[in-house]
Amino acid sequence: MGILGHYWIIGLLVVVLIIFGPGKLPQIGGAVGTAIKEFRKATGELKDEVAKATEHQQSSAAPGAVEAAPKETPEPPRA
Repeated sequence: MGILGHYWIIGLLVVVLIIFGPGKLPQIGGAVGTAIKEFRKATGELKDEVAKATEHQQSSAAPGAVEAAPKETPEPPRA
């Protein structure tokens, strides 16, 4: 399961339950869920801005220019 095994996650949940108590867990879960939702929204907006910028940059290139093909480099001689 990666870096955190099943026992680590269970232990972490037990410690959180002891520290915050069962009454606070729904509030904490809601806050974490909201934070994840906002993070995904912000990264999606950033991806959209980057896509628009690259699209604009590609479309603003010289209209009649043809993109140059990459130059082929000769292979080194084999022994």
